[in-house]
Amino acid sequence: MTTGRVAGAVVVLLVVGAYAVLAVRWTATDPGWYAALPRPWWQPPDVVFGVIWPLNFVALVVSGLAVVSQAAPRDVAAWLALLVASVALAVGWAHEFYVPHHLGRAAVLLAGAAVLTWLLVVVTGHLVTWAGWVLVPYAVWLSVATSLAVGYWRLVPLQAGTG
Repeated sequence: MTTGRVAGAVVVLLVVGAYAVLAVRWTATDPGWYAALPRPWWQPPDVVFGVIWPLNFVALVVSGLAVVSQAAPRDVAAWLALLVASVALAVGWAHEFYVPHHLGRAAVLLAGAAVLTWLLVVVTGHLVTWAGWVLVPYAVWLSVATSLAVGYWRLVPLQAGTG
């Protein structure tokens, strides 16, 4: 493996690792607040979140390492930029939702992350077909999570910190 591919693999691992650590940190910030929120009727049971998120992070790592190891260097650089942008928006959602409780801002950030993730699925599929399919459940989950974020925003009365 060339130095560039090793560097790309390190970037994938660091980005996804930071995503996981920050998301866990921020979602645990104020559990009492989250537990008291009115839930959208379509929200799955809490156990689903505990199962799906680790699988999402594994899917990101697996697809990222496939792209880094098999795609042309210029394609890898563009793919990594798209990954970083998508993850930045998703991490922004976790922070805005769970820390200052800006539900509207959080919903917009997660919608952006979902759009970029679907684009990531398409780009990944063009570079390494099977790796694009690996990302489909993650993109579906972000779409569902976006609908939940909008649902929370609509259910919580407008107050300081929810916009």
